[in-house]
Amino acid sequence: MTSTPTTDRSALIIGASRGLGLALAAEYLAKGWRVTGTVRGFGRTGLHDLADSSDGRLRVESVDITVPEEVAALHDRLAGTVFDLLFVNAGVTNGPEETVADVSTDTFTHVMVTNALSPMRVVEALRDLVAPRGTIGVMSSGQGSVADNERGGFEVYRASKSALNQLMRSFAARRADDPRTLLLIAPGWVRTGLGGPAAPLTVDQSIPRVVDTIEAQSGKGGLQYLDHQGRTVRW
Repeated sequence: MTSTPTTDRSALIIGASRGLGLALAAEYLAKGWRVTGTVRGFGRTGLHDLADSSDGRLRVESVDITVPEEVAALHDRLAGTVFDLLFVNAGVTNGPEETVADVSTDTFTHVMVTNALSPMRVVEALRDLVAPRGTIGVMSSGQGSVADNERGGFEVYRASKSALNQLMRSFAARRADDPRTLLLIAPGWVRTGLGGPAAPLTVDQSIPRVVDTIEAQSGKGGLQYLDHQGRTVRW
């Protein structure tokens, strides 16, 4: 039995209880990183199971990113820790055929707050925990591309990811002298609870490539919008 090679690098993955976030945590652990992953609430999740087999290299924290007070409390608990990577994974959707003519205000607000506002509030609140030449990444989507939207569908979800991209671009513009690498990652259409059973990619086909893409940009600085194969996505 071979042991996992270890490294002194560490990642903070927000939203790691299941799906893509859980797979990210597992992939970084497999590469020898130390990982702090977050879940909502205090129930048992797949991340807790992963922590049990991590030889102490995975720490589980709880935060609801839509509640600013919980994000602030997480920051306080992690104060003094320096991460090489902060990655925010968050996403909800509504009916794919639901348009702005149909969607309720409550549903529209929920999708926008969860997918755009809250991830960027996390970035703002936790950025000082990231090493000076570290990486801050956010899980976007190819459906957030305005230029590539030629078929419609998933209208509200698309809008939320486009808003996320714009907010990340504004964040980068306000901190043009910051040497950290900033990434918007489009993981592809993946078979998860969010992506659904018709998605062409498995988690195992997406996430290792996502991690490779993040690693390839380490230390380069600036903002990029990339897919899981490292290709630039049109804004």
